[in-house]
Amino acid sequence: MKKIVLALTLVLGVTMANAQVLSEDQFNQERDTTRPEGWVRAGTITFLINQSAFSNWLAGGENNVAGNIGLNYDFNYTRGDWTWDNKIIASYGLTKIKDQNTRKTDDRLELNSLVGKRATGYWSYSFFANFRTQFTDGYDYDKPDYKDNPTSGFFKPAYLTFGPGMLWKKSDNLKFNLAPVTSKMTFLSGEVFTYDKGTETFVSSDDVETFGIDPGDSMRYELGFYASGYYKFELMPNVSAENILSLYSNYLEDAQNVDLDYTLNLVMKINDYLSTNLTFQIREVFGLGVNFGF
Repeated sequence: MKKIVLALTLVLGVTMANAQVLSEDQFNQERDTTRPEGWVRAGTITFLINQSAFSNWLAGGENNVAGNIGLNYDFNYTRGDWTWDNKIIASYGLTKIKDQNTRKTDDRLELNSLVGKRATGYWSYSFFANFRTQFTDGYDYDKPDYKDNPTSGFFKPAYLTFGPGMLWKKSDNLKFNLAPVTSKMTFLSGEVFTYDKGTETFVSSDDVETFGIDPGDSMRYELGFYASGYYKFELMPNVSAENILSLYSNYLEDAQNVDLDYTLNLVMKINDYLSTNLTFQIREVFGLGVNFGF
């Protein structure tokens, strides 16, 4: 994990080292061709369907069917020296394996908002907000009585991160933000459970620390340093790669520990309606799907 954090930090560092300081005329000329004023909206809804059936197959296997739906929508605004970038990311997936209950394989709801006022060149003063949670209850499916002991759920937990900083933005497809004084709030709206290996039972968040929140509490506050980066590019014709990275260090406790959230989305377009998608975020989702751009 430390090697991954170091590598990603070096990528941001190289980008910063190559950041240009443009004259007023150079900046305005480049902005006129790459950043139209007003609203720019674009998004993708993706449906992924996976199905496996085994009949007289010597290697064995279990029949299964799975489906995922995802939304990735941007609505960005530019006016004079001001920019306002917004992104909604939502995904949900289920799988059904023969002789087993339906299981959740993906569940994410994330809202991002970043306001910037130009300082010099590509640099802007900024203020950002990020909100993350999930839609439905999650379970530790391998444990007994898991149905009665959800390990997570909507607002269980939810994360709200916000703070001022400095934004470097060359385009909607290449930008990073540094926020040295960032507040992070973790919310827990109800009871969830953690499986205790010692007692082989589930224990309640009312009795043990859960998601960093003290037993019986519903919120945790942190103050720290936050860095985020976004880079989207075309690998080859009809194949694009979207990288979303955020790093957070809590000044108030164990500042040497860094929270890492990295997502890689690969979209291999077949035509206007079909694509193959690969998503990496500590888990992998792959399948042939239907893709609608709007």
